[in-house]
Amino acid sequence: MAAAQSQDEQQDQAPLPTGLQELVEDFHAVTVQERLQLLLELSQELPGLPQRYQGRLDQMERVDECQSPVFLAVEVEEDADRTVRLFIDAPAEAPTTRGFAGILHEGLDGTPAGEVLAVPDDAPYRFGLAEAVSPLRLRGMVGMLARIKRQVRARTTAADAAAGEG
Repeated sequence: MAAAQSQDEQQDQAPLPTGLQELVEDFHAVTVQERLQLLLELSQELPGLPQRYQGRLDQMERVDECQSPVFLAVEVEEDADRTVRLFIDAPAEAPTTRGFAGILHEGLDGTPAGEVLAVPDDAPYRFGLAEAVSPLRLRGMVGMLARIKRQVRARTTAADAAAGEG
């Protein structure tokens, strides 16, 4: 019965971009213990930083809500969709935090800016991880998402202003 309620609750929530929604479904298709394994796998799949950010964490935003030092940068391409590119640095010795970063990277990198901005703030709680990790740790993922959205908003607003001047 709880699983049915969970699916009903998911249907009542604001939609997620396809990549994030697929990850939510992946997490809910397995047991709580297997969710931790999936989180670990995503932590291992988080790509390294491109050359332009390597050794330049001062050009990235620190996510203070994370217990481990996590830095992120957002770029918005100038294409019609305003495609979002995410770059996240999280230490290998913090696999839970790195897994959260992996979820957001996998689910949002390459997504149009409008879809990223529409991601509801409660999205980090939809993966069923509250049963597996502490609320303090989940707060780090909430912080990452908030900073990603803020950077996307700032970059799209700046690009709109620049386009208006031209």
